[in-house]
Amino acid sequence: MDRLKNKTAIITGGNSGVGAATAKLFAAEGANVIITARRAAKLEEVAEKIRQAGGEVMAVSTDISKKDDCESLVAAVKEKYGKVDILVNNAGILEAGLKPVDAYEDDDLARLLNTNTAGTMQMMRAVLREESGENAISIVNVDSIAGLLGCGGAAYVASKAAVLGITKHTALRYAGTNIRCNAVCPGTIVTPMVAGMSADNMNMNMFSQMAKHADLKVRPCQPENVANILLFLASDESASMTGNVLTSDFGGSL
Repeated sequence: MDRLKNKTAIITGGNSGVGAATAKLFAAEGANVIITARRAAKLEEVAEKIRQAGGEVMAVSTDISKKDDCESLVAAVKEKYGKVDILVNNAGILEAGLKPVDAYEDDDLARLLNTNTAGTMQMMRAVLREESGENAISIVNVDSIAGLLGCGGAAYVASKAAVLGITKHTALRYAGTNIRCNAVCPGTIVTPMVAGMSADNMNMNMFSQMAKHADLKVRPCQPENVANILLFLASDESASMTGNVLTSDFGGSL
């Protein structure tokens, strides 16, 4: 308990799955939690559960693909709490069907890059602008095994691989200061986002290629598994770590 006492944490995509599990865990550990997503009603459901458990939470409807939304969110958080200590970039979207590089759709690529890549970068810029490195800030990007190993649809892989690059860039930019940036790459997670995937809309050639390089018998991650890693990276216990990419998949990609 109290591993995040007196810290203020923004968690994007906090309305379900990993984001909701992380918000509940961070609040239980003493953080002031700000959860964001586009769907206000789902955000409030998560926020109410946190309040009922005695946690401090603020829910702000935000579309991270819009620069002004990111700037307004960070300004509101700083106005209320005075600072941002932790940013968990968890919000992300999938494309349907695991379309490979020879069959991806332009609209999918633009949509995924706008949210997964540009949205993450816009949130980081909003938090880091005017920060010299004196204040301690931990940024944790929830990426994907797809971004690390290429095992996914081409548009999704591209959007997530770019986030790994910006994670390394940010760690290098602020090395030697109190600002650090790490990433977590979960494998398959049991969340609502992946619930709609089925053989009916999947490129089976791409799926077959992926299956050759993964152990599909290994159990999938639960949101809480990933949240525990995020807690470690957000806390002072990992103060020496920056520029790291951790995998959370029970060894399924080994």
